[in-house]
Order: sequence, then C-alpha cells, then structure tokens
Amino acid sequence: MFDPASLKYDANGLIPAIAQDHRSGEVLMMAWMNAESLRRTLDSGQVTYWSRSRQGFWAKGESSGHVQRLVELRLDCDRDCLLLLVDQHGPACHTNRRSCFYTAIRDGREVEIMAPSEA
Repeated sequence: MFDPASLKYDANGLIPAIAQDHRSGEVLMMAWMNAESLRRTLDSGQVTYWSRSRQGFWAKGESSGHVQRLVELRLDCDRDCLLLLVDQHGPACHTNRRSCFYTAIRDGREVEIMAPSEA
C-alpha cells in the first residue's frame, strides 16, 4: 500500500506536483502538495494542493469550478516530485488560460502563446 510519508518532502513538508492532461499530455500547472493534501486527493479524486501564500488547503476548482480530477498519480525516480495525470474541467490557470505555461522565450523575447479562454 502506498504511504505518502515515503516521499521526500522539502524542509517545509512540501513536494512539487505537476498537473498534466491525461489525454493530450499537455502540462497544465505546477503547485505544491503536502502529505495531507496528497491523502485528500487520493481519497476524493479531486486534486487538492497546499497554498503557500494562504497557508491552507486548496481544492482545485473550489471557487472557479475548474476542477481537476485525478486519473493517475506518478512518482519520479527520486520520490521528490509528483506527476498528476488529470481530467481538467475548464482552464487550469487563474488567468483563465488552459495552462499556466502560456509564455515562451523565443529569440530572447517573452511571447504569449496562449490567449485567455472566452468561456
């Protein structure tokens, strides 16, 4: 049985978690989890992160309705980073974009490669 305590957390008890669309493979966002947010995610299927700024749990979509449902959890080889394969409902980014990774560096310049959703 998987034990969240077996992971390597940082000094603040956090581990980076990358959310990826389980169908397309698109990287949607990166956030932080702790052992309890991971347990909540595994128990409910709704992805729950730890908000460093608010110092509290943050169930993705609780205010926006843009919920992430966990399809599969993967651990990296060092057990210090998580990959969450998710079913994303609506935009993943708080800027109303599909992904938080909407800025590219091209020819030394920042370029927005994704517009906000109009939905």
